[in-house]
Amino acid sequence: MNIKHSYTFRHLIDPKASLLRLAIFALLVGSLLAACSTETVPTEAPPGETPSSAVGEESETQTVVPFDPMALPTPLPAVPIDIPDAVPEDLATAWEVWNLISQQHVDRDGFESEEFDEGAIRGLLAALGDAHTNYVPPEAFKIDNEDLYGSFEGIGANVQLNADGKLYIVAPLDGSPAESAGLRSGDLILAVNGESIEGLSLLEAVNLIRGPRGSEVTLLVRHLGQVEEVELVVRRDRIELDSVLVRNRPEDRFAHIRLTTFYSDTPEDLARAIEEQKASGKEGLILDVRDNPGGLLSSVVEVVSMFLDDGLILYELDGAGRRTDHRARNPGQFADIPLVILANRGSASASEIVVGALQDHERAQIVGDKTFGKGSVNRLYRLGNGGGLYLTFAKWYTPAEFDELRQEGETLGFHHVASGPLVRSSYHADEQHKAATLGGLTLNPV
Repeated sequence: MNIKHSYTFRHLIDPKASLLRLAIFALLVGSLLAACSTETVPTEAPPGETPSSAVGEESETQTVVPFDPMALPTPLPAVPIDIPDAVPEDLATAWEVWNLISQQHVDRDGFESEEFDEGAIRGLLAALGDAHTNYVPPEAFKIDNEDLYGSFEGIGANVQLNADGKLYIVAPLDGSPAESAGLRSGDLILAVNGESIEGLSLLEAVNLIRGPRGSEVTLLVRHLGQVEEVELVVRRDRIELDSVLVRNRPEDRFAHIRLTTFYSDTPEDLARAIEEQKASGKEGLILDVRDNPGGLLSSVVEVVSMFLDDGLILYELDGAGRRTDHRARNPGQFADIPLVILANRGSASASEIVVGALQDHERAQIVGDKTFGKGSVNRLYRLGNGGGLYLTFAKWYTPAEFDELRQEGETLGFHHVASGPLVRSSYHADEQHKAATLGGLTLNPV
């Protein structure tokens, strides 16, 4: 057996034997091809493909189709497509793409029209580059409307998307499961229940984090200023949307009232709380809007009106350059009460209107940090599919800021910097702090 194996191996590597074997093999292949060539058109297969052949016992002959170069990704001649008159000129090419896909794509029978619809919407919004103009899927629209007037079931934190599209905590709600679990302002949320939320819209992420009372949600979090990622398990609860919290003790000289948000009932609740504190002998008011992410424009105008005898509260400019003035309404209810405003980097949107307007009218002392810088106004529109669209339709300015903008011809950021106790804030030009939204419902609680 050893001798046989040695002989076979030697002949396999013998060059003369190899050439002889190749010649015989070539003759055999040629004979087979000749036998199969009856009524066959010879053709050369394209690179990477083998010639087409008929397989089956019932077929005696085979017709070889000549190579079709158009079967490869080769541009077809332009064929005019009739575009309906109702299609805007800017979307004509997009309509052509949709028409070709729906009429000619190999898998067109399995397409879901809803996916095309929402995909087109997201593409349009992505082209805007505005993180605060958002599509609201039908399943999220109902949730989004509940937040203004009632309660919801979730973890109790306000969230937003940053410039990189990452979800972060604007502020946890007081006494909420989120606060108890250790979530803080500025924390990034990277995944929900092991599922990455990268690429999701703001409201899609909110929908994932919310859930039935008593259930748990696992969040992958990167705390502000940290590199490591940690998992936090938060037990959901029913979150009441209280916006007015009295913080002072009975023996304190000054009332300390915190506004957590601006809901439709916030002005009424605030007025009631201030009257109670005045009746107990308080000498002044500390109005705390730290970590207040904003809310309804109508609500904040009513709140500011309580502390002014008269005057403008803010200007609003839409895309056509139309200006809307918001003036004090039913003013002067608490126009004479000594007033201090507390603000920080978590103070955004409507809470910045409080700070800016009362500061411009020299009505209050401002204590705290540079605020978040929300300078645009959103509206929520209902769409035909049951969803909605948060649309940034205007920018707002305090009276002094608008005058400065008009004089300098530039967009101003809205900063509040306290260099010591009870100092006036200052404005600084900085576009990035005009990026957030106001109005509609911009709180996005989870």
